[in-house]
Amino acid sequence: MAILIKNIKELVQTEEIPMRMVAGKAMSVLNTLKDAWLLIEDTTITDFGTMPVPDSVNIGSQAGNTIIDAHDRLVFPSFCDSHTHLVYAGSREIEYIDKIKGLSYEEIAKRGGGILNSAKRLHDTGEDELVEQALGRLNEIMMLGTGAVEIKSGYGLNLEDELKMLRVIRKLKALSPLTIVSTFLGAHAVPAAYRGRQGEFVDSVVDEMIPRVAAEGLADYIDVFCDRGFFTVDETDRILKAGMKYGMRGKIHANELDYSGGIEVGVANNALSVDHLEFTGDREIEVLLGSETMPTVLPGAAFFLEMVCSPVRNIINAGLPLAMASDFNPGSSPSGNMQFILSLACIRYKLLPEEAIHAVTINSAYAMGISHDFGSIARGKTANLFITMPMPGYSFMPYAYGSNKVATVILNGEVINRP
Repeated sequence: MAILIKNIKELVQTEEIPMRMVAGKAMSVLNTLKDAWLLIEDTTITDFGTMPVPDSVNIGSQAGNTIIDAHDRLVFPSFCDSHTHLVYAGSREIEYIDKIKGLSYEEIAKRGGGILNSAKRLHDTGEDELVEQALGRLNEIMMLGTGAVEIKSGYGLNLEDELKMLRVIRKLKALSPLTIVSTFLGAHAVPAAYRGRQGEFVDSVVDEMIPRVAAEGLADYIDVFCDRGFFTVDETDRILKAGMKYGMRGKIHANELDYSGGIEVGVANNALSVDHLEFTGDREIEVLLGSETMPTVLPGAAFFLEMVCSPVRNIINAGLPLAMASDFNPGSSPSGNMQFILSLACIRYKLLPEEAIHAVTINSAYAMGISHDFGSIARGKTANLFITMPMPGYSFMPYAYGSNKVATVILNGEVINRP
């Protein structure tokens, strides 16, 4: 089966030589082709160029092939959302009201809200219901342009419930056309039963949970919430090292609430990404330079919690890459809309549209370990892309926040919807 998209107003983020990531000044340069065509065969992007379509690309006479006229529309690679918690049971709008009344994230957590609230709800909810809820969220983000997503556990906080979450994620991989990466986040918070005995809980994560998760092949990566009031640098180091013994590379929460040392311990353990980064100074940037660790910022959480913005301009000016993700979760970022993340990147973080597009596609694909196949328009990459509504140019995508500008979704070379 083949799909030919012709008369594309602008084909966005094309690569002749695929890159693993884009860093520093290069993030301000976005390669595009105007008045373009794109050929997909089976699941793969096989060719593209400027109109007219060459005579050698003749698919119209073959049964089962599709020709799409994208006149006045743009084609983008699908968004890659490298940090979510979208498997959860129910919402937490009561805590949202507490936040409006002035309670901080940490105060809500101390009252039994936050992660512990989601853990209790998840414990009381069966796998089938969790799958059904999560599929609804996956379908929503798919129609908003996301083609690949990382999903973390972390609302179990005990062996059986963490395994339940990870089994749900495994089912979602089989049921959804989205590309899904799974991350074990057993050290998301300290359960109430271990209050005052945090070291014992870390023991259970290392000695009990990690071996079982690995034995069932349930996780691609391992995560730790390394921050003030959560897990220490030493505890994080121990958990990451234990995960690596079983082939799970780190992707950690770091420096959201304070200068926690999370970035340093992440880099020391060759973490694939360090995420949040509201508190990032010259020392942390220096540590990241020369590493293979992707700095990842979560604008939705900072927006929802009214936190300071991560110093992304300093990060990019230092020559580093930058990824952005949604942090889709019920407590601090109840949206997986990557179009909105793209807008926040420009509005609140003052990224150029070109920089922001790299941050939510190729660099966030790298932060999931999948940039060899996803995150840009390149020959040989998986055909995950979307066709926009009619629009003047790619800068309109972050500019016109609040509306869905995706008209047609193509995942794994298959048209998911047509307007």
